[in-house]
Amino acid sequence: MRDMLDYIGVQSIDELFEDLPEEIRIEGLNLPRGKSEMEVEMEVREMLEKNKSFFDMPSFLPIIKPHYIPPAVFEIVGRQEFYTSYTPYQPEASQGMLQAMFEYQSVVAELTGMDIANVSMYDSATALGEAALMAYRIKRRKRIVVPKNIFWHKKSVLRNYVKGAGMEVVEVDYSEKGRMKLDFEMEDVAAVYIENPNFFGLIEDRYDEILEMKERLDALLIVGVDALSLAIFNPPSSYNADIVIGDGYFGNPLNFGGPLLGIFACRKEYVRQMPGKIVGATIDSQGKRAFCMTLQTREQHIRRGKATSNICSNQALCCIAFLAYVSLLGRNGLRRVAKKSMDNAHYMAMKLQKIGFKMPFDDKFFNEFVVSGRISGNELNKKLLLKGIHGGLPIDEFVSNGILFGVTEMHTKEMIDKAVEKIKEAIEE
Repeated sequence: MRDMLDYIGVQSIDELFEDLPEEIRIEGLNLPRGKSEMEVEMEVREMLEKNKSFFDMPSFLPIIKPHYIPPAVFEIVGRQEFYTSYTPYQPEASQGMLQAMFEYQSVVAELTGMDIANVSMYDSATALGEAALMAYRIKRRKRIVVPKNIFWHKKSVLRNYVKGAGMEVVEVDYSEKGRMKLDFEMEDVAAVYIENPNFFGLIEDRYDEILEMKERLDALLIVGVDALSLAIFNPPSSYNADIVIGDGYFGNPLNFGGPLLGIFACRKEYVRQMPGKIVGATIDSQGKRAFCMTLQTREQHIRRGKATSNICSNQALCCIAFLAYVSLLGRNGLRRVAKKSMDNAHYMAMKLQKIGFKMPFDDKFFNEFVVSGRISGNELNKKLLLKGIHGGLPIDEFVSNGILFGVTEMHTKEMIDKAVEKIKEAIEE
């Protein structure tokens, strides 16, 4: 230690830390003795043994749902060209990465039916916040209308995003059918946000009513989507959406909720107000096809007053995983996964109704659905955990004794049957 202090030119440890106020100094850290690499690995393994995988403890949580990811996806994103790359400021040295980003944008545009997509936001919550600010820049109005029944973390992020712009977030209640009421009258509305499927998992197919509402309010329409549902349901472009957002979980294992990317697409006329980055295809000096960063409207690249967003990065590696997943499955593969997920969810809903659960809404849902039972969702989940099952999401604030289940292609009928059997035991105890 003496040698280190001499090298940096200080006499003692006290002198090294003399700039720190006395009241925040500590005597030292209570650290255990050092261990060898093998000892550390053994200790970590012991800690990891406490974890339960989806196959050890099947989970029926919504939003954070398991999907099968082909091993080839991990092989692709693990290549050093992708895994270690950063924002491609030098296009001549980053053509592979830029093309991959361009193809990701193309896939998102095709899925959503929109004209253009950026190279992602962080997640759907930040995408919603950015969409609200984008609507404000376009319409110069102070209100964004959202359904009362959206995931609470989205509301929190949205309110934080729009606070600086002085915008007001207005919540609209849902009908007895579980869908957002559209017959409201309001002034100074920049945009209306609709989720499809919505928080209760219900499919929104009132296209004529949505169009009428949009024209009546003269507001932008922001649609939040589940990307997988777009493989079998109408894209938001079919009901005149202006901005489309969502969580891009394709190819990304949702370990403790992530990692994710935020889908963001819009109409071509609004591209100059879109946040984030856009990769474009062009021609180089030799007449060959080339790719470049076409729009970079964040404050690092242009004058702060002209920037559309201060979002600092994109989820590039997650975008590569998204693209690899879609490319490997293709259109028909995506449809099969979507249909299997929906079929499994409807199968579980039917089984739960047979043991006494009620469905407060109709059966027009994708792969998430709400049921209510004789006990609260929290009480049910506590009992299920003891039986090796992770239940759904309790939503008592919306539905009495309500619980929101999420099901995908990974939930086999045998797994569902076992879970329903355990649920029956739990409610009869």
